[in-house]
Amino acid sequence: MKPVLFVMDMQKGYYEGYSKKSMDNACKYINIALELFRNNNLSIVWIKDDGKGGIINGTTGFEIIDNLKHNENEIIICKKYRNSFNKTKLLEYIIENSIDTIIITGYSAAYCVLSTYRAIEDYDLRPLLLKGALAEYSIGEINFVENISEIITIKELEESIK
Repeated sequence: MKPVLFVMDMQKGYYEGYSKKSMDNACKYINIALELFRNNNLSIVWIKDDGKGGIINGTTGFEIIDNLKHNENEIIICKKYRNSFNKTKLLEYIIENSIDTIIITGYSAAYCVLSTYRAIEDYDLRPLLLKGALAEYSIGEINFVENISEIITIKELEESIK
C-alpha cells in the first residue's frame, strides 16, 4: 500500500454552528494522522474549496482552521467542485507518485468527501475514510457516509503503515 492523506475543506469559512463542533472533533483524529504520515515521510494533500459560499482564495474564510497546521512541503489543491479531481491536477499527482490508497479526512462528509471518495473508485484506486476524522454541518450525515463506505481506524492505519 502506498497511501496519501487527504485533508479536505477544513477551512475557516465553514467553521461555524454545528460544523465548528464537528470539525473540532475531527481534528483530534486528523492531527494523529498528520503526525503519522509526517513521521513516515508519506504524502499529505490539503484540498480547499475556492469560490463556494463566498470562500475565496485570499480571504480569511479560505484559510485552514487553526486546529490544523499545513507544512510547506505538503501540497494544496484548490477545487471549485465537490469532486476534488474535477478540473484539478490531483489525479496527475496521484499517478506521478504511484499512490494507490487515499485516506480521506475532512469536511463535508456527505458532499465533498463522498463525491471525492466515489471518484477515487472510478480511477481504480482505493479510498478509505478515516474513522472519526470526518466533519459535517448537520447531525447524522457522518454515520450515513461511514456506513456506505470503507473505513479505517487510526489503529489499523498505524499498523498498515509500519
